[in-house]
Amino acid sequence: MKAEEYPFVQELITDKQGQVLKVVLEFEEYQRLLEAIEDEGLYRAMQTVSNEQPLSLNEALQELEQL
Repeated sequence: MKAEEYPFVQELITDKQGQVLKVVLEFEEYQRLLEAIEDEGLYRAMQTVSNEQPLSLNEALQELEQL
C-alpha cells in the first residue's frame, strides 16, 4: 500500500507484516473528513423524517413536555 493511493493521506504507518496501523493526515483534511461525516449523518437523519408532518412551535413544545 502506498499513501499516494489514498486521498488526504500523507503517511501510512504499518506493522512488520505491512498491515496499516495508523494514517497520518493534515489537520485541515481531518476536519474536512469530520464535516463530511457529520453532513452525511444529518442527511440520513433528514431522510428518515422526510415523510413526517411538521409541527408548529406549540405542538413541538407540547411533545417535549410529554417526554
